Formats: sequence, structure tokens, C-alpha cells
Amino acid sequence: MSRKISDKDIKDWKNFLSNKEPLQNKDTDFKKNFFNQTKTIDLHGYSLENANETIRDFIKKSYDEGISKLLIVTGKGLHSLNEKDPYVSKKLGILKYSVPEYIKNNFELMKIINNIESAEIKDGGDGAFYIFLKKKKKKISKKL
Repeated sequence: MSRKISDKDIKDWKNFLSNKEPLQNKDTDFKKNFFNQTKTIDLHGYSLENANETIRDFIKKSYDEGISKLLIVTGKGLHSLNEKDPYVSKKLGILKYSVPEYIKNNFELMKIINNIESAEIKDGGDGAFYIFLKKKKKKISKKL
């Protein structure tokens, strides 16, 4: 192995040192890309059955795509037609409570979910929640 530095390497090093552009920080770029993978779905106007079916497919597809965080917007139920039904609480938003309950009771979905949390005000507050998905395991094929 030769310890002599080639003329090309010296020239490249001088060019590198004279360049005033900031270097890309690959470590922070990776973190931004991985942890900020967020998908959003807005369930305003969905029926309960349609919302549950849609959210199930949305969670599974997001997991397959490697998304780590989901924002589910259900709304607060303030404009729903509950007011016309005397047997339903005026304060109860149908999707706001039933969609998270559907998810928590679905064993297949809960296997791929790390956590479910209330959303921050900037993301919808009481009318939304986050789902944090587990990282999808890569299948390793074994060759004999």
C-alpha cells in the first residue's frame, strides 16, 4: 500500500476546502424522511360503516408503504344529524368516538399499531387523533 497522496486527491481536497456551500447532513435528512412520514385522512361526511372500512384499508396500506404516523380527522360531530334523533346524545360525535373504538377492537389492526394519541390543536385537536404504526418487518428469503 502506497502512502503517497496522488495529485488528483490533492486537487480534489483543495477544491473541497475552497467550496463555500454547506454540506448535506445525511443523518438529519434521514431522520426527517423517516419520522416525518405522515399521511392524513379526513373522514368528514362518511357514514360509520364507510368510515370504518376506509380507515381499515388506509391503515393497512400506510403500514405496507412504511408510513410511521397517521393523522385521522373525524371532526367533533358538531354538524352531524344527531340533533334530529331524540335517542342520540347531542354531545356525541359518531365518528369521533366510534372510529378509535373500532380500531382498538380490531385485533388485526392493533398488531401493526404502536400507539393511538389525541391530536395537537394545530392538527385538529379534539376532532382528530394520531396513529403511530410499527415498522414493517422485511421478509428475508433463506436460500438452502
